[in-house]
Amino acid sequence: MSIKSILAKPFANRIAASVNKQSKNAVKVQQNLLKYLIAQAQNTTFGKDHNFSKIKSYDDFKKQVPIRDYEVLKPYIEKVVAGESDVLWKGKPLYFAKTSGTTSGVKYIPLTKESMPMHISAARNALLMYIAETKRADFVNGKMIFLQGSPELDEKNSVKTGRLSGIAAHYIPNYLTKNRLPSWETNCIEDWETKIEAIVDETINEDMTLISGIPSWVQMYFEKLMERTGKKVGEIFPNFNLFVYGGVNFEPYRNKFEEMIGRKVDTIELFPASEGFIAYQDSQQENGMLLLVDNGMFYEFIPSEEFFNENPPRISLADVKIGVNYVLILNTNAGLWGYDIGDTIEFVSINPPRIKVTGRIKHFISAFGEHVIGSEVERAINSQTMGTTVAINEFTVAPQITPESGLPYHEWFIEFDNKPEDLNNFASKVDASLQQQNSYYFDLINGKILKPLKITLIEKGGFNKYMKSIGKLGGQNKVPRLSNDRKIADELLKFEEK
Repeated sequence: MSIKSILAKPFANRIAASVNKQSKNAVKVQQNLLKYLIAQAQNTTFGKDHNFSKIKSYDDFKKQVPIRDYEVLKPYIEKVVAGESDVLWKGKPLYFAKTSGTTSGVKYIPLTKESMPMHISAARNALLMYIAETKRADFVNGKMIFLQGSPELDEKNSVKTGRLSGIAAHYIPNYLTKNRLPSWETNCIEDWETKIEAIVDETINEDMTLISGIPSWVQMYFEKLMERTGKKVGEIFPNFNLFVYGGVNFEPYRNKFEEMIGRKVDTIELFPASEGFIAYQDSQQENGMLLLVDNGMFYEFIPSEEFFNENPPRISLADVKIGVNYVLILNTNAGLWGYDIGDTIEFVSINPPRIKVTGRIKHFISAFGEHVIGSEVERAINSQTMGTTVAINEFTVAPQITPESGLPYHEWFIEFDNKPEDLNNFASKVDASLQQQNSYYFDLINGKILKPLKITLIEKGGFNKYMKSIGKLGGQNKVPRLSNDRKIADELLKFEEK
């Protein structure tokens, strides 16, 4: 056992004690944080426009600060990007995290001297919580890989700009520098396929112990490794025992990963966003991810069923309930106020507050009033793959409103790595699971408004070809689990299995 792994354990225990203390007093911590945020931004342009000096309570705050998405907040952000100070938060940001918006084009999310360290400490603490619970710290002795964006940064009016993962690469602590792969040069490669080949070159003979990234892109890395060696990933890296992921639900990929690795490995789920690091899995025993209540963000929640009402109810952590699907709203120490991040979550525990991501508020199917959400389709397909040999590379769902004949239906585009023996039976069971979860969908099937779902097989590598065709192969890009239109579906038909 190395000095590094020995020292990691008492440090992990101290961090875990601090995190647990905050979580047990989550509502109070959040209330104090809101006061702090308002006080700090009182003299900003936004603070003056929204009477921050007169806000004395959360009810006051709700009256002064409406819910906004990026498009509505954009006039303020444009002032920040133009170089103005004290607009949304005091001073100027350290960075802009550059993201691709579906309606706003390129988005520039400010990262401040207060917010940036919290992104880094949250990622670190996720690993420390794992060490504190499991007492396993040997992974710190081996090599670790983080599949991420390029660390090369541009500038906007003297503020450095890039992908969040690329910005974070500038904050790797010294004690991890020698352990971390890929190299700076490889990380700077923009073309994803070229980058993957270079990452394989650099890691194939190393003692990899921790691998991190979005599952679909890590899967590409694993496949390249196996092509090169003819071995399973667990044979290539015998000490690889920890997979860290975020961005999508891992369950649809779990069977495939276990097959590629050749054994089960521990996993840690993260919920990072450019707007803030929201949650991480703090336990291998408990469900969900711990909501980070002292990480520079005051959270609000709107029941998703009421989100599109004229005046939807907004609540704080004090009033949330288990099992309700909420739209997550952020107020941050980077100057995002009443900010609709677009994600939906559900609480699985209140004390401490643990959540699971259920999807995106704009990613749903309700072509016939069924309002099917991401977590429902994932749960439906997982119910038929868990404990079986069926392995799925990727999938998405869209409505087919005008079929050539018969009733309309939901069309599931699935790229299998290992197909079920009876595809029709598999489809029937997935459909039954979805009906069981969603009473609106059940009524539409039962009332002969819809017919049961249809599976369209996508060729091996088809989803990657689709992502490449729209210029979004690799990085932090991912395919939506479901859409309420045929835009993705019609493009995917080009890659239908023949």
